[in-house]
Amino acid sequence: MASKRDYYEVLGVARDASEEEIKKAYRKQAFEFHPDRNPGDAEAEDRFKEAAEAYEVLRDAQKRARYDRFGHQAGDYGPGFSSSEDIFSTFSDIFGEFFGFSARGGGPRPTAGADLRYNLKLSFRDAAKGSEVTLKIPRKANCPECGGSGARPGTKPETCPHCRGAGQVQQSQGFFRISMPCPGCKGEGSIIKEPCPRCLGQGVIQETRELKVRVPAGVDTGSRLRLRGEGEPGMFGGPAGDLYVVMYVEEDKTFRRQGQDLVVTAEISFIQAILGDRIEVPTLDGPAPMDIPKGTQPGEVFQLRGLGLPHVSGGMTGDLLVEVEVRMPRKINARQEELLREFERVEEDKPLNKVKKFFDKAAKKVAGE
Repeated sequence: MASKRDYYEVLGVARDASEEEIKKAYRKQAFEFHPDRNPGDAEAEDRFKEAAEAYEVLRDAQKRARYDRFGHQAGDYGPGFSSSEDIFSTFSDIFGEFFGFSARGGGPRPTAGADLRYNLKLSFRDAAKGSEVTLKIPRKANCPECGGSGARPGTKPETCPHCRGAGQVQQSQGFFRISMPCPGCKGEGSIIKEPCPRCLGQGVIQETRELKVRVPAGVDTGSRLRLRGEGEPGMFGGPAGDLYVVMYVEEDKTFRRQGQDLVVTAEISFIQAILGDRIEVPTLDGPAPMDIPKGTQPGEVFQLRGLGLPHVSGGMTGDLLVEVEVRMPRKINARQEELLREFERVEEDKPLNKVKKFFDKAAKKVAGE
């Protein structure tokens, strides 16, 4: 048995050739030794198969690395090609790109249906607590009269006599056999002689489908739900597409959202800030008590754990962050002013009082007291 030629030599490329160079070289070899260009030439057919075998190995990074290291001694690189039709089938992309046609025959293939998108507007509370909504989805559906066949009930599509169900016919152009969609059935492989009166032979109708959807608690704007098989129907037995429900959450007058945390502003008087108090703050489940400690400062934030939003994935619930806003009176009466003046005089943390105390202590030390 004659030894195999080096694959790089077969394609006429250097060992460091790029993928594009290898592809280009193979197309050149395939064109030169194509069986339709060399009818009855056994040597050309062998060269055609040899080039396909070389390309099958060198186009694959792993096979190429193994071949570079071990050569043909590495063993079997694949099943090989038993005929030119195998080659056309395997490299249909090459022949389609180079010669302008599809190398594969056959009737129409199953095609998945289109995915659909539905934009759902939710109130802040519904998004926070979760809700069940009913959607009305306009979409295509298989015709109930003909079951999606497109033929009048009691009849069925007939095999196209032109292509015998293949969906394609072959025409000769020079030394090439070109496969193209059958003009008789438009590539579908069958002909409907008696169309369904409801769908007019299309096999699908337009409908509005109602779906009940459970929106999980904690969703945010941009969150989406995927409902498998609720998109448009597939063609020729293909699977239906999916429905994607995309959330848009309205803003709330009370709460602001930070991830899974909720932020709320609590307004208190300056007396409450100084003396402390117990107040009520809003939560998703109604008012809840919160203690304001003495000496609370404006803008101070208090954290109430577990009163935020739940994680959609089932993780820990966020927190409620209460930001304190101290309300100052715009007008005070004479008695209030008198008390505040007194408070100012006895205030220990007043800077001037601290300075006075410092010098008083220093004077006592000098006097030896």
